[in-house]
Amino acid sequence: MTKQWTFWAALALAVAFVIGIWIAGSTYQSVRNPRIVSVTGNAEQDFESDLIVWSASFRVHRATLSDAYTEIERERTVVQEFLQKAGLKADGYTFESLEVSQDYNNGYDTHGNYQQVPNGYVLTQSVTVTSKDLDGVESLSKSISSLISQGVEITSRAPAYYYTNLDDLKHQMLRQASEDALNRAEEIASGSRGKVGKLQNASMGVFQIVGKNAGEDYSWGGAFNTSSRHKTISVTVRATYALR
Repeated sequence: MTKQWTFWAALALAVAFVIGIWIAGSTYQSVRNPRIVSVTGNAEQDFESDLIVWSASFRVHRATLSDAYTEIERERTVVQEFLQKAGLKADGYTFESLEVSQDYNNGYDTHGNYQQVPNGYVLTQSVTVTSKDLDGVESLSKSISSLISQGVEITSRAPAYYYTNLDDLKHQMLRQASEDALNRAEEIASGSRGKVGKLQNASMGVFQIVGKNAGEDYSWGGAFNTSSRHKTISVTVRATYALR
């Protein structure tokens, strides 16, 4: 009886030891190779700019600095009246600092020596318009021919477009991209009869802001279009979830 009891006790201990080793090994493998799923969520949305910035510059060239100043003041008054007639208030436009440079004629003297001969002064004045009246400023930027007819040698730049609530929109896009990542993880888990557990880690991509339907390429460091009134913003979020 004693020998038989000893045999069964030893067998039970051996079985328990083997089961313990198996459980420990399974636990080790589970910890070492946890079940996870990595997904990339995406969010994209069209939006319209609500701020326009338009810049232009005009220049005069006169023999003397005094004459140049007199003429640039006259032209600045003409431009200012042009802007005010379009409905802009004084805080809607800014005249930048005046640029002054001396002009030279380059050539050679009778002995073949290179020389620069003074040829008067060039004064350049820039003006910048900032407004939320996009239609009005767009129309304004296309009607500068009336200034040219008044003797103002003006050069217009293409308007730049911005969105004043961009930070809020970016937060919204991150939430949407994160939700999309979770939905993708749940679809994968459902297909393998699993469930999504806790979020292990997450990282966001760069924001890509391009012109709507403009066919622009994305940039590795992120794109920020200012030439289009209508834009498209997109962002990705890469997330890793535990599976259970």
